[in-house]
Amino acid sequence: MLNMSNLYTGALPLSAIRAAQAQRAAQDAPDKTAYTKSAQDNGTAQNIKTLPLPVQERRFGTPTPAEGVERPRMFTGRQSVANPRTSCIQRLYTIPEFMRTAAESWRAGGSECSVGCTMRQAASVIFVRDGDNGLETILTYRPGTSPLGVVAFPGGTALPGDDESASWVGPGADYWQDQFRFSDIAQARRSVMAAIRESFEETGILLAGEDDQDVVERSSPPELMAWREAVAEQDKSFSNFLASSGLSVRADLLRPVARWQSPDFFLKRYDIAYFTTALPVGQDPKLLLGKGVWGDWLNVRELLEAKDTSELGDRIGQPNTVGRTLDQLITPGVMCLLESLAKAQTSVAWLSKRRNIEVKKPVLVTHNGACMLSFTEVVPATTGSMYTGATGVL
Repeated sequence: MLNMSNLYTGALPLSAIRAAQAQRAAQDAPDKTAYTKSAQDNGTAQNIKTLPLPVQERRFGTPTPAEGVERPRMFTGRQSVANPRTSCIQRLYTIPEFMRTAAESWRAGGSECSVGCTMRQAASVIFVRDGDNGLETILTYRPGTSPLGVVAFPGGTALPGDDESASWVGPGADYWQDQFRFSDIAQARRSVMAAIRESFEETGILLAGEDDQDVVERSSPPELMAWREAVAEQDKSFSNFLASSGLSVRADLLRPVARWQSPDFFLKRYDIAYFTTALPVGQDPKLLLGKGVWGDWLNVRELLEAKDTSELGDRIGQPNTVGRTLDQLITPGVMCLLESLAKAQTSVAWLSKRRNIEVKKPVLVTHNGACMLSFTEVVPATTGSMYTGATGVL
């Protein structure tokens, strides 16, 4: 029978191995005669036992370099090469029909190098919700020749009343100034107030609450419609409405998206700050009585799939929309925002996206003998430099 007590079942500790090696070396090594300085002076010798050097621990596969030989440098990683994640492309866009006359006059007068009229400050809000086939957003019809477009997101120009004091919840004006690259802080605050006020006027959606834990849940009672009409007619200011209702603007519900400026040739020019937010729970958008003509939730992907048809224009049913394709009804800025919306899978993904906002302004160019709008867009680096977008002619 095997004697288990004499069976070695594991490795000795390193300390025990070192002690055994030191003892064996001490026994086997011959005595070495060494003379110390004092012994040399006295002419006598002293026997000194030479102890072995301590055992050095080394990693597997790491040879000990020869003495006097420089240890090779270890390669710790791949050297990175500059590889920008984004690049800029030039997009060409068919001039919307409501801008065409102004563009032709501008080119005929040789004003390509001139500076356009002074821009008015404006703001617009992209409301989103999750639909069966991707994101849905609100678009509205705008009569006349608004720089926002014949069809656009809810919004409008800033008013003097937007500078009035109002209770505020969320990031301060300095935050919005930094996000949109505004020249002054007053412009930033004015844009937030205009965005929330215009949304309330046009759709009834009210981004306000009693505090940072509260948002208005019903925005369509008759008394609110009366306030909307009064604010829209500038009979009363939006800040008056907030104060009398005990409400604060909920700036923390907004997210910055983009900033677009109207081209120089257009008769009315806006500097538009685009915000986005989700539809507050319980609120039901309704057009303003006596002013609103058309507005609706639209599936963004389906809208873009039918952009070369007159489906949307025919649905709105106005003289300047029937028979028109999507790019004849909206501005390049709105088209770019719709394209970006279509790429988002959910409203959470869209709202949580981090954006570096650059000020964009389309310029009038001639391409293949036709007037078109051109602007630069930042895209993933793999896209390269190319012309994209609608390429219709005047």
